[in-house]
Amino acid sequence: MTWIVEFDDAAAKELRKLDRQAQQEILHYFRERIATDEDPRRFGKSLSRELTGLWRYRVRDCRMICNIENDKLIVLVVRVAHRKDVYE
Repeated sequence: MTWIVEFDDAAAKELRKLDRQAQQEILHYFRERIATDEDPRRFGKSLSRELTGLWRYRVRDCRMICNIENDKLIVLVVRVAHRKDVYE
């Protein structure tokens, strides 16, 4: 089973603001680990409070907040930021 990883417009803009090395590592992480796995939840962490229903993935000091749509096999990245800024 292959998952489709999509970035919403705001997340894509945040990704482009990161340095080139971080961008490559994040894209590689989603391409090689998340998209090819049976269950992308096993690599992430579920969020709570106002972010309930969303999942968090970590690459270096960056965090990616995602919405996982089971029926369409889509992982939608809604936020990409440094760990100190991502939950604001």
